[in-house]
Amino acid sequence: MIQVGIIGGAGYTAGELIRLLANHPKANINFAYSTSNAGNKVSHVHQDLVGSVDLLFTNAINPNVDALFLCLGHGNSQKFLEDHSFSDHTRIIDLSNDFRLKEDQIFQGRQFTYGLPELQREVIQKAKHIANPGCFATAIQLALLPLANAKLLHTNVHVNAATGATGAGTSLSATTHFTWRANNFSHYKPFVHQHLGEITQSLNGLQEHFDSEIVFIPNRGDFSRGIFATAYTNFEGNIEDVKRIYKAFYKDAKFTFVSDENIHLKQVVNTNNCLIHLHKHNGKLLITSIIDNLLKGASGQAIQNMNLLFGFEESEGLNLKANYF
Repeated sequence: MIQVGIIGGAGYTAGELIRLLANHPKANINFAYSTSNAGNKVSHVHQDLVGSVDLLFTNAINPNVDALFLCLGHGNSQKFLEDHSFSDHTRIIDLSNDFRLKEDQIFQGRQFTYGLPELQREVIQKAKHIANPGCFATAIQLALLPLANAKLLHTNVHVNAATGATGAGTSLSATTHFTWRANNFSHYKPFVHQHLGEITQSLNGLQEHFDSEIVFIPNRGDFSRGIFATAYTNFEGNIEDVKRIYKAFYKDAKFTFVSDENIHLKQVVNTNNCLIHLHKHNGKLLITSIIDNLLKGASGQAIQNMNLLFGFEESEGLNLKANYF
């Protein structure tokens, strides 16, 4: 049984981590750190955990835990590690974007490995610290990696993706209030979203000299959780050829599946799964990719990475059922 610590325990991703770890047969939550909630019951903040988690938030840290999850805002993980020390055996899984790009992956003598299991499972198994991918980045990479691996990305890729309200975190802003979000739809950060760097980095790792543009429009959807992403690009082959490419690429993936039927978001909400659908029309290939932004896009993938780091079965604690109705 490994001992686990969570830093930044009051946010959505931390709440999902606590829910998953509380039911993980090989992990024990040693502490959940939150300076703003120290002394309060975790179930007072994460109310879905009433009756299932008897744990208090703390402002004290055990530096000797086996695994440490950083659920801090972007830019804050580096500062936290500068201010706090942990044992050499502690393995760190960071859910921010602080260590995802190669130029940021060595920090204070720690080597962080990009943690997308479908891309580099064997590397993760030998790693010590993990930079967990972003939610949009996960959905979009899983849509495009098989094409890059087959060296078939030759023109610009256009991506349109909508995320649920939980993608914005728990802090209130003008666009997170119910009166603004309900019955509404909008885009934000068009063409310049922060996840583009890690997406391009992974595609270049499979298809060297990939220099076409990822034209990405992220959207805010009127739903709580999930990402529905569509990507299209020029493709000369037939649909059966590309289906074989995708199914071969994901044949050993625990959570990513290629569907021959049209897909919709309820199929993946509350799971660690990614579903992919392929459609060909007049020289264009449309790839649809769907995930739960809090699970496969964040906490579920973080547990998946923890399982790989410690030699557990990759799906341990992640056999979840979709909220279909």
